Amino acid sequence: MTRVKKGVNALKTRRNILKQVKGFRYGRSTKERQAYEALAHAGAYSFAHRRDKKNDFRQAWNVAINAATRGNGTTYSKLIGSFKKKNIGLNRKMLAQIAVESPETFKNIVDLSLA
Repeated sequence: MTRVKKGVNALKTRRNILKQVKGFRYGRSTKERQAYEALAHAGAYSFAHRRDKKNDFRQAWNVAINAATRGNGTTYSKLIGSFKKKNIGLNRKMLAQIAVESPETFKNIVDLSLA
């Protein structure tokens, strides 16, 4: 069997890995073995945190809606409950946006849902 020298491919792989970990701290940005490990963890974390980001936004919307509803004399849970009973299909993102940008419109929505 013929001899295969892997120097060029190994250097290319190493160069690409070290490019990806540029900016990482300590040995993870300079040492190949630590860089592989750091990239594996970074990929796992980014996958999981893309999912977590959706929960974070929903939580922020709920806080904004609750703050606005308490200003109108009710609570978040009563408002959402009345929406479910009356089949009002506004999602939390839109409600939060309305609550922040036009409070008078939000007050009308709250009054309609609780009436």
